Amino acid sequence: MRIPQSKFGAMADEYFKLFDEKGRRPDQNGDRGTEYRNLVGLPGGKSSPLAKELVAASQRQGDKLDFAVGKGDDADAVALAWIYDTQEYPFYIAEAYHQFHDGFRFDESYPQSYNDLASRKAKAKQFQGTECPNGMLGIGIAGL
Repeated sequence: MRIPQSKFGAMADEYFKLFDEKGRRPDQNGDRGTEYRNLVGLPGGKSSPLAKELVAASQRQGDKLDFAVGKGDDADAVALAWIYDTQEYPFYIAEAYHQFHDGFRFDESYPQSYNDLASRKAKAKQFQGTECPNGMLGIGIAGL
């Protein structure tokens, strides 16, 4: 997602609210691996003025995470967020069925307003070019 610079601090505050006091995400027991690592892509990476805002937001929310410079295939680690330079590591949106669904634990439900984003974005054609390259249908949890 792209966040306007004027809203970045507020987004970062919300991001850090996802983590418990030990720096774990709610999904980290089930969703593990490099594709689930905590990361933030910034134009300029650690040299971006937004990196300081990111650290400040972390501190405001209890300083639950450490930060490291992302180098590509970095590990998924508890209490660590990788900072990637978006010039070197551009963002690619995932297939629609990977997004806006509840968690995989029985007690991990998200608001319906969040779940409804999948169908709204699909109807608005905001998932263009995200088809699975191996020919899978991508029906998945969102039922798209």
